[in-house]
Amino acid sequence: MAEFTVAARFCGPPGCANGGYFCGLVAAAAGRSVQVRLERPVPLERALRLGEVTDGQLGVFDGTERVALVTAAALQLAAPPAPDYLQALEASRRFIGFGRHAFPNCFVCGTDRARGDGLRVFAGQWGESVAAPWVPDASLDQGDGKVAAEFMWAALDCPGYFAARSDGVPMLLGEFNAHVDRRVHVSESCVVVGWRLGVSGRKYEAGTALFDEDGELCGRARALWIEPRNSPGAA
Repeated sequence: MAEFTVAARFCGPPGCANGGYFCGLVAAAAGRSVQVRLERPVPLERALRLGEVTDGQLGVFDGTERVALVTAAALQLAAPPAPDYLQALEASRRFIGFGRHAFPNCFVCGTDRARGDGLRVFAGQWGESVAAPWVPDASLDQGDGKVAAEFMWAALDCPGYFAARSDGVPMLLGEFNAHVDRRVHVSESCVVVGWRLGVSGRKYEAGTALFDEDGELCGRARALWIEPRNSPGAA
């Protein structure tokens, strides 16, 4: 049906794709609103194939191995009010990743990534939620002065992790469903927020939302984060 590759730049955990960015590529290839279930780490720099699994479901394959299951799904999620850019900037000073980061080279939230390379979305505590400023750079331009949708999916990814837990325990993205209402402009002063939706054992559900410089909602996402059984603190 379609083939695509995740470049090494767009990593999350070492050697694996950033989940939000990967899911954004899948949504673009599927051409519909989808929920993506990540079944195993997604490799970098390999040809991945999107193909039909059953009637109404698609799979992403690395050779014969399925790495993700894709289901048509409309996103139902109400976003809370956003802080302004300066409030988000102040919140980012409380980003726990500055002191302890499980994946410091992550494309989205990695502290080791330089400006113009990583997204540097550093979500810190803001009331009961987390918030971060984000100014997308020119490398994210789809060619029309606006940010490509898959990078907005990426920006909506990691803040959900930091909203779900504040102790830095490693977790992996299990499911992701995002909707881009409209693409933001390159160099626009945006705000990303995240909030916890629920917890069940090692599973944490979180919502995220992205706002433009006028405070208008431009994208939102619902994510399921899973703490691996061998992680510190896992039950």
